[in-house]
Order: sequence, then structure tokens, then C-alpha cells
Amino acid sequence: MASETLELSKPRIVYADLNYLGATSGKPRNYTFVPPAGEPERNYHSVAHRVAIQDLRPDEDAATLDREGFAVVRWASSERDFLDEDAITGGYYRESERLLKAATGAHRVFIFDHTIRRRVPGQEDRRDGPRQPVARVHVDQTARSGEERVRRHLGAEADALLRGRVQIINVWRPIRGPVLDRPLAVCDARSVEPADLVPSDLVYPDRVGETYSVAFNPAHRWFYLSDMRPDEVLLLKCYDSKTDGRARFAPHSAFVDPSVPDDVPLRESIELRALVFHA
Repeated sequence: MASETLELSKPRIVYADLNYLGATSGKPRNYTFVPPAGEPERNYHSVAHRVAIQDLRPDEDAATLDREGFAVVRWASSERDFLDEDAITGGYYRESERLLKAATGAHRVFIFDHTIRRRVPGQEDRRDGPRQPVARVHVDQTARSGEERVRRHLGAEADALLRGRVQIINVWRPIRGPVLDRPLAVCDARSVEPADLVPSDLVYPDRVGETYSVAFNPAHRWFYLSDMRPDEVLLLKCYDSKTDGRARFAPHSAFVDPSVPDDVPLRESIELRALVFHA
């Protein structure tokens, strides 16, 4: 695949701290619930590194899923407040399936979950209250868990589907805009070395998932889309079964833009996670 640097016509650059994987004892592990007595919630520390994050505007169409691992799409939704769960899993899922087919040329899309995040200052993620932005560099899937997702959700069909190309793509959309508080930074997948991606356990009450934590590498190239609106979505590739040089995993993280005042509206967003199949 092409390895040229993403060229932006008038790049605005924000310098901000991103939290990377720090010291850990054994395989990184994070509980999604109150851990058993004597167990820490996580067995690793995060380390903040100041990085340059380039604004994709006015070249929001320049990035592609197969080259950088992310893409911006203009796609308005009939949903506005995202308060009705049935409307989300019905109409919004169907809208997003059409979006992903149009953006990727896939013949089949299976959305397996979604998360709504409404930031509350001081609120920890996965505690009582709404889900919070994740201010830690990560990838939602790994080479192992990507295949496991197919088997978990589409068991009887899994072997046949895995003979073709499988992607896992997140569809990230603001609920309110423009997004100024805790925007999402995404890393050019071509700037990430395999050794930067560290398999990490995500422990649920009934199972153990696997994600990638990310070790710092000064070669990482970071981007974001300023002032995102609800009619814009960011597609993030979290897995691709193809190993021919195209982007497979795009690290990402929420971040604090130091140029933004403290009194801006707090971030509200929704992300869908979808299995995307190609024959």
C-alpha cells in the first residue's frame, strides 16, 4: 500500500497530552466492574506524552480507511437526541449499515453494539452514570479478538465468513456539535509499528475480551477533525483480516485541547461497532 505522508493544505496543529501504556506487571488487564477483593482495577499505569495533533480541516476527505485507517464521511441522521434505545437499535443501526456499505463496498454489515458517551466532569468511566470519553490510547480489537467477534456473534456462519475479508469499523458521531470538549484523536495506522500494539485483557463479569493498549512511539502521526458536527461521522478501523499492507488497526483517544475554554458544552457522542464483510 502507499506510504506517503498525509498532506494537508493548511494544517492547524494542536499540542496536547495523550495517555499511553506505561509500566505493567504481566499482560495489561482492566476490569469493567468492581474487581475481586485484593485485585486492582488495572495492573498498569498510563504515561502522558505531549504530541502534535493535526487538524484534518479543510482536507477532511484526504484520509482513507485502507491507507490511514480512518475516514470522515458526511452523513446526516434522522436521530437527534439518541435517548430512545429502540430507535437507536432500529432506525439508526439501519442508517449506519447503509453508510458502511456505501463507504466500504461491503456486501454485509452486522452491528454488534454501541456506546453513548455524555461527559460528566469528575465521573469515571464504567461507574454509575453515563459512559465517559476514553482518554487513553487504545484500539478496540486485536488480531485475535477480531476473529473471535465473528465467531461470537455469527457462530454457524463464522467459518464461511472468515474465508472472505472481515473488518471491524467504529462509526463515531457527535450527538451535539460542534465538538470542542474532549475531541477524538486518531493515529495514522502507517506510523504504528507492530510492537507498539500491546494485547490487553478487558475483563467482563462473564468473559474476557482483548484490546490493544499502545506503547509510545515518537513516530506516531496524530489527527483530529475540529468542530465536528452531528452530520459528520468518523470511521475508525479497529480490525482488518487482510495482511497485505493496508491499515489494520487505528489507535485513538479522547484528548483535552488546551486552546479550548473550560465552559464549552460537554461532549456527547455515540459510537457503533460493526463487523463488515467482503466476499
